[in-house]
Amino acid sequence: MRLVIALGGNALLHKNERPEADIQHQRVKNAARLIAREIQKHELVLTHGNGPQVGLLALQAEACKAVKAYPLDLLDAESAGMIGYLLVQELHNQLLAYPVRKQPVALLTQVVVDRNDPAFARPDKPIGGFYPITERDRLIAETDWDFAETADGLRRVVPSPAPLEIVELETIRLLFAQGRLVICAGGGGIPAARNQLGQLEGIAAVVDKDLSSALLATELGVDRLIMLTDVPAVYNHWRQENPIAIPRMSVNEARQYHFSAGTMAPKVEAACRFVEATGKEAQIGSLDRLDKIIAGQSGTLITS
Repeated sequence: MRLVIALGGNALLHKNERPEADIQHQRVKNAARLIAREIQKHELVLTHGNGPQVGLLALQAEACKAVKAYPLDLLDAESAGMIGYLLVQELHNQLLAYPVRKQPVALLTQVVVDRNDPAFARPDKPIGGFYPITERDRLIAETDWDFAETADGLRRVVPSPAPLEIVELETIRLLFAQGRLVICAGGGGIPAARNQLGQLEGIAAVVDKDLSSALLATELGVDRLIMLTDVPAVYNHWRQENPIAIPRMSVNEARQYHFSAGTMAPKVEAACRFVEATGKEAQIGSLDRLDKIIAGQSGTLITS
C-alpha cells in the first residue's frame, strides 16, 4: 500500500517528558525502528508534529533579550529541520538491517495559508509544555502569549490557520515516485501567505500537522492516511471514569462526537476530510502498534 503516516508530537515525545535532545533522539530511534519494518512492505511518506519542540524554541528565543525573538515561521522551520534530521539519520541506521533500504530524505515544506483566516483572531493550537495555573498572572505579564487552561495546566496557544496549498508538492511527488522515503510537512509545514504579486511571505502561526497530512495524502492519491499518537485509539468520554475506545466510525458518526480541541479533534477532522475527498479510509492509533494498525487489528478506522 501507499501510505501517508503522520507522527504526532506526542508520539515523538511523551507527555510531561522534558524535550531534551537525548530523550528526543531515543523517541525518534524507537519510531524509526517501527517504521523501518513497514518500509519493507509499503510505500511511505512521513509527516510529523512539532508542538513540544517549537514551544521550547520559542522559550529559548524569548530568553535572549539582546535580540528580537524569531517569529514562529522561522521556529517552525528550525524544528522541522531538527526532527527531520533525526528521522533521516535513524531511519538510515535502522534500514541497514533490512533488504529494502529506501533512501530517506527530509524536505522543508511550506504550506500556504490565508492571512485572513479567522484562526488568527482566536489562537487555539497548543505548543510547548505545561505551566501551573497559579503562574497565569506572571506568564501574561512577562510575555505577549495567549494561554489555554487544560487538565494538565496552562499551555501556550498560537494561531493555526487551515492549510490551502503545499508549495513543494511536485517535488514530494517526484521523490515519492522515485522510491524515496520522503519526510515532509514537518510541524504541519512552514506557514506562508501569498502577497498581491503571488510572492510567499512567512507568517506567525503553526499549521495543524494532521490537516496538512490529510491535504498531502489527498494530493498524492495514497491508499490510506494513518495518524499516530500516544493513545491506542480514539476514545469517547476521554479523561472520564470509563472511556470507551471506538474501533470504527463513519465520517457522519465521527462528526457527532465531541473530542478535545487541542489533541484528538484535529486528527478526527483530518481523517474525515481525507475520507470525504478520496472515498478511502483513515486510521488513528498508537505508534507502538503501527503494524497492527496497518493490519486493521488496532486503532480507530474512519470510513465513508
